[in-house]
Amino acid sequence: MKKKSKRYKLLEKKKIREKVGLDKSFSLVKDTCTSKMDESIDLSVKINTKQSKGGDFNLRTVVKLPHGNGKKFKIAVLCEQEKVDDAKKNGADIAGSQDLLDKISSGKLDFDKLICTPGMMSKIGKLGKILGPKGLMPNPKLGTVSNDLKKSITDIKTGLIEVKNDKDGNLALSIGRKSFTKEKLEENYKFFIEFLKKEKPENIKGEFIKNIFLTSTMGISYKLGGKN
Repeated sequence: MKKKSKRYKLLEKKKIREKVGLDKSFSLVKDTCTSKMDESIDLSVKINTKQSKGGDFNLRTVVKLPHGNGKKFKIAVLCEQEKVDDAKKNGADIAGSQDLLDKISSGKLDFDKLICTPGMMSKIGKLGKILGPKGLMPNPKLGTVSNDLKKSITDIKTGLIEVKNDKDGNLALSIGRKSFTKEKLEENYKFFIEFLKKEKPENIKGEFIKNIFLTSTMGISYKLGGKN
């Protein structure tokens, strides 16, 4: 059996079984961020996906939090050769045309996000089996297929986050880091929850957001309740 660390044993003493109000939740979570790293503050939300008709609801969209989430992405841009220099000037970490296609084809995916111009989409289709499982396939709805490379790169660099649920209705996202102030974390949280409520389809019966948990990378999970 794996031995629990002294740090973890101390954290276990701070566990709370009942629901925690929003006014206390961020203080509790930040208090359990005791590792040396700038831990991520994460939400785990379960939504109701059962529709009265048309099968289960699947959410896949993007949201830009007021203060971002502090996560740094390595961005690659696949574009026409004449646009490569502009992509790099506008913040792309990697930019290329046929050379980048060849790199991806060989399985070298040393980036976190891939932006593609519409004109290159026909060439990237055959690489879906490589990019798809990694969640890297460019998608117009997610802002990763665009001719406005400056906007797409800036949006991702400043906190545009993809949101999607799994087959059981669970979705997870980071809303900040432990270095964020409590006020910034609360503002990001409230903004996201209001955004999520607006995504509820009309033909879903009953409560849309079933439960919400707040945690940190190395800390304890708290179930939110009360006035959220």
